[in-house]
Amino acid sequence: MEIRHVPVMRQEALAYLGPAVNHGLLIDCTCGEGGHSEMFLRHFPHMRLIGLDRDQEIQKKAKKRLAVFGDRVTLVNTWFDSFMDTYDISDQRPTAILFDYGISIFHYEESQRGFSFKRDEPLDMRLDKDGALSAADVINSYPEERLADVIYQYGEERYSRRIASAICRKRKEQWINSSQELAEIIKYSVPKNYRYGRIHPATRTFQALRIEVNGELDRIERSIEKAVELLAPGGRIGIISFHSLEDRIVKQTFRRLAKKCSCPPEQMQCTCDRKPILKILTKKPVKPTKEEVDSNAPSRSAKFRFAERLSTE
Repeated sequence: MEIRHVPVMRQEALAYLGPAVNHGLLIDCTCGEGGHSEMFLRHFPHMRLIGLDRDQEIQKKAKKRLAVFGDRVTLVNTWFDSFMDTYDISDQRPTAILFDYGISIFHYEESQRGFSFKRDEPLDMRLDKDGALSAADVINSYPEERLADVIYQYGEERYSRRIASAICRKRKEQWINSSQELAEIIKYSVPKNYRYGRIHPATRTFQALRIEVNGELDRIERSIEKAVELLAPGGRIGIISFHSLEDRIVKQTFRRLAKKCSCPPEQMQCTCDRKPILKILTKKPVKPTKEEVDSNAPSRSAKFRFAERLSTE
């Protein structure tokens, strides 16, 4: 079994989540190939782990990798927000919860689902192979205005209108099936100086399509709120994001859960008696060291935020 993905900021994860993990339960909400999970299981021989992932193929790798830890590990094939909605805390409250919103190298290099514009693969991009919506469905069926909005909102792509227009012209001739075909359409729809810029011109559009297909941003806020609710008092939550859209939701949700007052700003005196349920441990996100970025380039855009569950009694 070949492991391709290198988990980011491992030492930072141990430093912040470690105090809550030993003899406790860690829920790795985005287990992937099991990199972070294996690290915690080796460092803390008395902890238990529940590893979640919606992708059955990548979870097979985690199952093999973590088999050595026996019944300390439970793997569940599910979306993390669905799991949070149904988890029964009478079994055991988690003492640490980890989210890593990054896409695994597995998906770009092995999945053959069109995540990468560098490969000629079917335009799929589903993490759940049984999901109803594929990237090809989005590209070939969304009205032009809606397609442009998706590319702009989820990819923060300034040429979203030009790209959507080019896609819609091309799909009138034939169904757009492959990742490289789409990448070529995007490449020649944007200005020449942008076409040969620092990043490939299809990068942001492919990100937007992946987010749309998997409903990624829609899951974040609700799952954080539920995760904090499930945490044992003193338990910790850590979240790794890789672009500003994700990090903004994490930051705002943490701040809201850490607020001492929910009264309107214009109200002179607090009457809500609200108690914060979260203590933010990192006012600014933790970023990878230069050494890590040099050895693992995908880590360069990672941001790690941590918080601790307070007792509300």
